[in-house]
Formats: sequence, structure tokens, C-alpha cells
Amino acid sequence: MTSDYAVKLAAELESASRLKAAQFLVTQRPWLDLYGVNVRPVTPFRSLSKPFVDTALLHRSLPDELLFEIFSKMSPYTLGRAACVCRKWRYTIRNPVFWRNSCLRAWQLNGIVENYKIFQSMYHGLWRKMWLLRPRLRTDGLYVSRNTYIRVGLAEGRTTNPVHIVCYYRYMRFYPSGRFLYKNSSQKVKDVAKYMNVRSARSESSDSVFSGQYTLSEDKVEAAILYPGLRPTVLRIRLRLRGTVQGANNRMDLISLVTSGVNDVEASGSDEDILGVVEGWEEDETHNPDVPAVSHKRGLTPFVFVPFDEVEKSVLNLPVEKMDYFVPG
Repeated sequence: MTSDYAVKLAAELESASRLKAAQFLVTQRPWLDLYGVNVRPVTPFRSLSKPFVDTALLHRSLPDELLFEIFSKMSPYTLGRAACVCRKWRYTIRNPVFWRNSCLRAWQLNGIVENYKIFQSMYHGLWRKMWLLRPRLRTDGLYVSRNTYIRVGLAEGRTTNPVHIVCYYRYMRFYPSGRFLYKNSSQKVKDVAKYMNVRSARSESSDSVFSGQYTLSEDKVEAAILYPGLRPTVLRIRLRLRGTVQGANNRMDLISLVTSGVNDVEASGSDEDILGVVEGWEEDETHNPDVPAVSHKRGLTPFVFVPFDEVEKSVLNLPVEKMDYFVPG
């Protein structure tokens, strides 16, 4: 008696042989027949055993090996744009080699073994599907949160008291290694992006960028930063990652923002261990009586992602009175 597995395997082999014997993948366009337009079908890249001569000058001049090497140097976001150029590029970029390295790097904190388990169980062995559907922190730009509040000015004479709109930004840049940079500033994103790097985080100037640690569990982000000084303070941040479209991961909701005190022993440790120090802390917990735990309820505006190649033309660079008419993409 033939098993179900053998029947299923025979059906798959038969369908694969039919696909291999097919000369072209023909897309039916009946509306073009009304105008007498003949569309020549295009074969999928490397899908036939017979040689196929591509009429495009670029494909005739550029060997497939060199094209493959160029694609391997591109980022996943650039690959997505290149896949829209032509059908040959689209089929070439579907190669899982390009997406496997990007996935292992994006979730390198989980380890290779854990990533392969998730890859097989949840995404059915498709690296590109894992890249699009699994929540990940983007590292090719900055997450920016714009916050405003109204401050009452000084009254002059008998006129109505003036008010001032104060605007400031929170900036976060993430690295695949589990490190991130954080900064509060009133400067625009095009100015901050120039020095939002590790070198600025190591400097001792008052305008430096602070460095911390983060972990990503599904779509939840836990982060912590140690502010040095006479009264060392730790900043604990909880965020939720989301996106406006599938795979974008271009939004982060700020769930909580808590500042607490740490003792001398905890402050003398390495900054790379600060997330392990505050692990399991309660929201109102502090280890320094001079620095009480404060849960900040204001300024919890969601973060918007701005890629580095768009910082100069981002709408976040506009003045506050004009920015309210735009919605960042």
C-alpha cells in the first residue's frame, strides 16, 4: 500500500518536471489583444536548461557572477528597490543567500541556533519572509521623537501673558550588537545625525551622546542608560516596535520612561552591564535614597524612523509652526 508521503512526493516531482519543461512563464493580458499589441513572454532567470539570450544591453555586458557579487554588497532596503528594475533582477534577488546574512545580523543577540529554530518553525524556511514579518530594530538611521510643551512667559504691562512653544527631540540609534545611543536635544535631525556615533558617546564634553544597552523580545524593547556624575542615575526605557506597512518597523511607542538612583557599586561597574543591573527592578525601585524613582508621564511621543539618506530632507527639520501640517512617512 502506497503511503501518503510517497503520493505527495510523486505529485511534487511531477509538478516540478512540468515547470522545468515549460518554455516561458506567460502572463495573460487579454486587454492588450484588443489593440493588437503582442507581448513577448520573458523566461525566469536560470529556470531553463536551454540557453536564453537576454536582449537588454546591461545583461549582455554584465556577467551573472558579477551581478550576483554586486547584489551581495547591497543592503536589504537597496535590494528591495533593485528588485523593481526588471524581472531578471527580481528572480536573482529572491536568492535566500542575500536575506540569510541580513537576518542573522539583525537578530544576532538571539544567537545562530535560536534564529535557525525560529526560521524553521515560524517562517517555514524562508529568509525573506522572516525579514519582512519578524519585528526588528532598524540600524540604518535614527528613531526620533518630537515633543512640545507650552511655557508661560513674563507679563509686560497689562497685556495678556505671552506663552512660548518649547520643542525638543529624543534621538535613538541602535546597533545589532545590543548597544544603542541616546540623546535629548533641541537641534534638528540633520544636525544631530552628524555626531550620533560611538566616538561622540565616548567623549567627555557636555554635548556628548549617551550609550546604553537594549534587548528585543518579539516587539518589546527594554533599554537602560547610566548617567554618570555625583549622583549616578539610570534611565530605564520600555518601547513597543511597530510599522506603518509590513516590514517597515519605522515606529516605536514609548511605553514608560523611569529614572532611578544606583549605588556606588553599581555605578562603578561597566556601562555594558547596566541592563543586567536593573533587570527585575520594580517601577518605583531605587538604590540611592538621594535619587528617588520618577516615572515620567509627559513627553511620551512615539518615535519615527528617519534613514540616514533622508535626514537632510526630513520634515522634522521644519519649524514647529510648519511641522504640524505634515505627517512624517
